[in-house]
Amino acid sequence: MKTIRHFLKETDFSLSELETIFERCHELKSNRGKSQSPLPLAGQSWGMLFFKNSTRTRISFDVGLGELGAHRLFLDLNSMQISRGESIADTARVVSRYLHGMVIRAYEHEILEEFAREGSMPIVNALTDFLHPCQIYADAFSIAEKLTPSVPSLEDVRGRKLVFIGDCDSNMANSWILGGCMMGMEVVLCGPDHFQPGQRIRDLVNASDLQGSFRFTTDPGEACSNADVIYTDVWVSMGDEGEAQLRKDMLQPYQVTRAMMSLAKPTALFMHCLPAHKGEEVESEVLEMPNSIIFDQAENRLHMQKAILATLVELNR
Repeated sequence: MKTIRHFLKETDFSLSELETIFERCHELKSNRGKSQSPLPLAGQSWGMLFFKNSTRTRISFDVGLGELGAHRLFLDLNSMQISRGESIADTARVVSRYLHGMVIRAYEHEILEEFAREGSMPIVNALTDFLHPCQIYADAFSIAEKLTPSVPSLEDVRGRKLVFIGDCDSNMANSWILGGCMMGMEVVLCGPDHFQPGQRIRDLVNASDLQGSFRFTTDPGEACSNADVIYTDVWVSMGDEGEAQLRKDMLQPYQVTRAMMSLAKPTALFMHCLPAHKGEEVESEVLEMPNSIIFDQAENRLHMQKAILATLVELNR
């Protein structure tokens, strides 16, 4: 029986496959809307199952699947039998008979792993509480694109210093640890001790053969010195609302400010996966700085996810 390829975590593609994905992303972006645009998912039907609300992820996947030629079906959790107790395993077995693949946005990462294990179609991680791999691939492409607009390449991000500021025990921090190390970057996580990277991501990195490195510090000045990229995310994610004030109080010293940006290289990029809470994790002025590429990275979610989907379909033929 053929092994099905999924995209649940950054390292599910090899470095050579990721380089091809970068090339495909650039090509798809350059040729978007042109008559020669490929339709590698023509004749296929893909489901989009979202346990969490979304703006960028839902729109970019819906548009991307359509532009690749697929019929797409948005699956509202509340209208499915999962909400009434049907098991993930049975759901995966059934919908695999109807669909050619599924994009899932969930809380527990284990939900995607079970879909992948029990079903017979490729599964794409559109975000879990543990990892957000599509975002990291798109962000890495965005960095490369700013450095070498003509032909963005993995080589453009290798050796770059990326500093993640804030909650370093989050899905975005985890994904930068895993994805950044995979791409040969120097990843520095900076925040309070209470929010340092957890054991689960440390174990995953230690079990993988990766080229880059990561470390954690509580000192923003030391972290941001000579940085190529400064990255942050919201302090209160979906599911964390019960401890919102505690999080804000503990993370306040780690707000990304213009003064903090001045410690990095003059060419340093500011990045945020959005939505941003202006005046909390980042000063409003930082979001509007010339080196802020927040909307470029948001756009590139579309092109990168198309490249991921096209590559995954090709690998599963």
